[in-house]
This record gives sequence, structure tokens and C-alpha cells, in this order.
Amino acid sequence: MEKHYYTVGMAGHIDHGKTTLTKALTNVDTDRLKEEKERQISIELGFAPLDLGDNLVASVIDVPGHERFIRQMIAGVAGIDLVILVVAADEGVMPQTKEHLDILSFLGIKKGIVAVTKIDKVDADFVELVQDEMREQLQGTVFADSPMILIDSLKGLGIDELKLQIKDDLLQTEERNANGAFRLPIDQVFTVKGQGTVVRGTVYEGTVIEGQSLLILPSRKETKARQLQVHHKPADRAVAGQRVALNLSNVTKEDLDRGDVLVDKEHFVVTDTIDIALSFVDSLKLAVKQRTPIKLHLGTSEVMGKIVFFDRNEVAGDSEEVLCQLRLNEEIVTKRGDRFILRRATPVETIGGGWVVDPNGQKYKFGQATAEMLHKKKEGTPAQRIVDLLIDKKYIHKKELLQQTSLKEDQLEEVTVTEPDIIEVLQGYTLLSEQKGLLNKVRDVLSSFHDKHPMRIGMNKAELVGLFSHNAPKEWVGNVLDQATQANELQKQEQFIALVNFEPSFPSNWSKRIETMLQELDNDQLNVKTFEEYGKVAGLPKDVIDELKHFLRQKGRIYFLDEKNAVSRLTLELLLEKLSSHTDESFDLKQAKDCLDVSRKYLIPFVELLDTLGITKRQDQIRVWVRKTID
Repeated sequence: MEKHYYTVGMAGHIDHGKTTLTKALTNVDTDRLKEEKERQISIELGFAPLDLGDNLVASVIDVPGHERFIRQMIAGVAGIDLVILVVAADEGVMPQTKEHLDILSFLGIKKGIVAVTKIDKVDADFVELVQDEMREQLQGTVFADSPMILIDSLKGLGIDELKLQIKDDLLQTEERNANGAFRLPIDQVFTVKGQGTVVRGTVYEGTVIEGQSLLILPSRKETKARQLQVHHKPADRAVAGQRVALNLSNVTKEDLDRGDVLVDKEHFVVTDTIDIALSFVDSLKLAVKQRTPIKLHLGTSEVMGKIVFFDRNEVAGDSEEVLCQLRLNEEIVTKRGDRFILRRATPVETIGGGWVVDPNGQKYKFGQATAEMLHKKKEGTPAQRIVDLLIDKKYIHKKELLQQTSLKEDQLEEVTVTEPDIIEVLQGYTLLSEQKGLLNKVRDVLSSFHDKHPMRIGMNKAELVGLFSHNAPKEWVGNVLDQATQANELQKQEQFIALVNFEPSFPSNWSKRIETMLQELDNDQLNVKTFEEYGKVAGLPKDVIDELKHFLRQKGRIYFLDEKNAVSRLTLELLLEKLSSHTDESFDLKQAKDCLDVSRKYLIPFVELLDTLGITKRQDQIRVWVRKTID
């Protein structure tokens, strides 16, 4: 059976027994560092596997509880599915317990278990007081109804009950998406002698396979997953929810930092400006004012920046959600829906948290219009977000669309199936459905073109594609034209496109004069004037003369002796018949002149025309007949 993977976080105040509880659950001591052993506190994130049976496997993350190590704590819980909030029975709720609780709420973690540890150190009445205090603190939070389990980690009391509760909660938790684009925020970077650079992190989404090519963001360095380990055991793949170490090729430790992100596709945005939905803690020490310096914790990254409000100048403790923007000092990797925490640089405190509404924030004007725009952006369904983007962009390639909207590929596919009248994906591009009527618009353009230029065989395909490239990709327009010609909905001759029933013809308002002009050309036979002179005598405008010249030549109605002079096909046939009947297998210029009775001024261009048409072939001073008719 297929295994299911989740991440469980241990949170709570320092010295409340998180590491001891983790060891009791997993038999793994997550305090690895010498300093952690000496000081008996967790400094870095600790990880341990927890096999819950029935193909359910959890990665337990033991996060530091000390205030000084709050950034490690945030990095640890940012990717978890279930939290165990640890409270020691001998101390009860402490400041870090409250801050961890705020952080967990802001990060959108919905499921939690309260573990009351060290119950052996106090009597039963005091344990009840701690339980009551904890329930009071949880009122009004998503953890209000969380189960509460009494634990003595050293004696193993409550451990089995806790495991069963963890299993029960995870079975009701939706798994992370293992089929989408791979994303792993890096929380540890180190070098292994003889192996090279290794990174660790929790797979947020997708799957990584040994040997897979990857991209490091935001630096965009290319690398490859040379080897994988899941909880210190070799593996050929790691999926969403698993803790994994990757041995990377082509990079050094200096090329990477905590907060960098490994991805397999460029579906994720690298940005320094994000639109956010922000909620604040209830007990702000100071008001958060316009452009207040902040530290953003998102995934495993920590970046300084400032808050920009658009409908107010400060927030002084109200807990309502505010739509605003973060402008960061460094680029981060994020997508819509990612959760974050904001802390003030000084005095140090958690001021709030929320989620990313748009990772592609722009500079907006202060005012209600921007606030309303952000609200619309926040509430928008996937289909609405796509439509809003396409109204601005007209069309967009699938890769960029996924970046701009922060949609997953399966979400995009679902929208194209359920909302066929809104958007359509063609040739890798997404367009508004109104562009599906492109062929009808092409027909309208061609109809107007034929009316204006009835003697042309059609419109140049490149010109036609260019007309529609402002609201549709050229590749797609070209594909529509090709499919239409193959289906006989349009006709194509060389590079020219025309309506299927169109036949080039003389303009109706000039046809009589053109017929008169051609009669004159027939009458003059080989003693012709320039083609333009015939047109002027007939009273034709220059643009009509120019088009007529190309039209008649294309139709084989005239043949040019040189750049200016032309003879009609009728003249060419008559002279060809006369010359061929009065000569044998070949002839020279004198024979041709005597036969046709024309001056050398017209004779030389005429016989050269015969050579050009392949009717004769010149051999020194004579012409040899190849054939005696026009093809």
C-alpha cells in the first residue's frame, strides 16, 4: 500500500519537555549539537521519524522554545500539518507558550494537541489548574477544542494515547500535494567530507527523485539531486510532507543559504514586493505605523522590509485583517496562499502574520481604490484571478500564468474544464474565451481585404498574424490559420491566405477601363508602349495600375519583356505559332526578324523571353526549340 507522509511540530516554552517528549515518541534524541547537550536546550531544529502504522509516517520537528531562537521555531513550524503544543505541568502557560500559539494561528495550522508534560512533578490538583489555564488561553483560537493529554515522558505515561491521537488527527488531514511542482525551503546547509554540499528541509509540495535536475531560487543556480536521505536513510525519492536531505551537485556551501528554495519548475515567483492579508496580535507594545521596519519570516527565509498601508497610516492593536503590502530588502520565493509571520526589529516582538494574496505586488496609490482592488484580488476565485490577469495581459504562457496566479497545474486544468466559456489553453498559452472566435475575426479581415484589393490572391500570412498578435500569441494565430486551411475553411497559396471561395478579379469600378486597356495591348502586339502608359491612357490610378501589373502577370495574362514593357498572352501565342511554323529545329535572330517583321528593339527582348520561359534554349548565336507552346 502507498504510504502517507505528514509533518508534526513540537511547540512550547523552553524547558517544557519538547525534546524529551519527542524522544519518548520516536526514540530519537533531536538535540545533536554539543552546545545543546551542555545547556540542555534546543538551539537548532530537531527531526525524528514517527511510524504510526497503517502506512502512516510522520516527521516530528522539535522546535526551539527559547525567545532567542524564535526564528528557528518559525522555520520549523511553517511546513507542519499538526502541532503538539507542550505545556509543563509545573510551570503552566508561559510567555513563549502564548507567542508560539499566536505564531501557529497566523501560520494557518488548524489541528493541534495539547500535551501537558512533567505531571510527575506536581499533584493532581495543580495539573487540573494547568489544564483549565490552557483551555482559557485556547478560547477563540482554532485550537479551542484541541484534545489535552497528560504526559510523563520519562515513564512513558500518556505516550500511547498521544500516538493514537496523532494518528487519528492525521487521518483526517488532507495530504500535501505530491503531484504538483516540487518545492523545498532549505533550513540547513552543510558539507559532508567526500560527498560535497548537503541541504535539508521539509518537502512542502511535489516530489523529488534521485538524479533529478533542480533549480535553486532566488539565485537561479542549476543543480542536481545526486543522493537523497529521508531521516538518515538512503531513498530514491521524497514526497510532500517528508523530511529529506539532498546531496547537491555543482554547488558549494557558500552558494546556498537557509531560506533558499529548491524547485523543479519555474512555477514559483522570485519577488521583493508582495500583497498580503495581515492580522495582528492582540497585545502590540507599540502601534505599527506606515513603513514600519519589519522582519518577514516566510518558509525558512528571514528578510527585512517595511509595511506599506493603503487605507490607513497605522494599526494600534485592533485585530481586524488588513490588506497591505510588504516591500522587502531582499528577494524571496513565494506563491499565493503562503503563510508568514512578521516581527518587529525593535523592540523585538511578533506583531502579526497572515497569507500572501499576490506575490507579484506593484506600486499602488494610497487610497480606497487600491484597498478595494486588493480586496477583490484576495476574494478572487482561480477563474477570476485568471480572467483579471488576461484582461491585462491578453494572453500568457502557461508557465508564467502559474507564477502570476500562484495556481497549481491541477487547479488550472480544473478551471479550463469547469469554465470552458471563460478561458482556454492552446499551444501552451491561456487566452480569454472571446479569442476563440479568432477565425471569424480573420474572415472579417480577409473579406475587407478582398474588397479593397480584389486583384490580390490573398493576404500575406505574416501580416495577418501580426494583426492579431496584440491579443493572441503569434504561434497560436499561425496554428489557427494552418488548421483552417487544412480543413478547407480558408485557402492558402504560397504565403498568402484568402477566403475559401475567393477568386481574384478586376475591381468592379475599373473593370471596363481595364478591358479597354488590355484590348489596346493585344492590338499593339509586340510594338508596345510601357505598361504604365497603357494604364494612364485608360484613366486608371497608379495604385490600380501597380496591382493590375502583378495580377495579370500572376494569372499569365501578360509577360514582361523587360521592367516596363509587357506583351499579352494572345500576342505571345500568335507570334510563337508564326515563328515555329516558319523555322525548323532552330533559328537565329535574322530568321526571327524576317519572320516577325519587328525591330531589334522588340525582337531581342522577345527571344530572351522565350529563353526565360524555357520555350527555346540559346546555343551561341542560334535558339534551339525546346517546345513550341506556352505551358
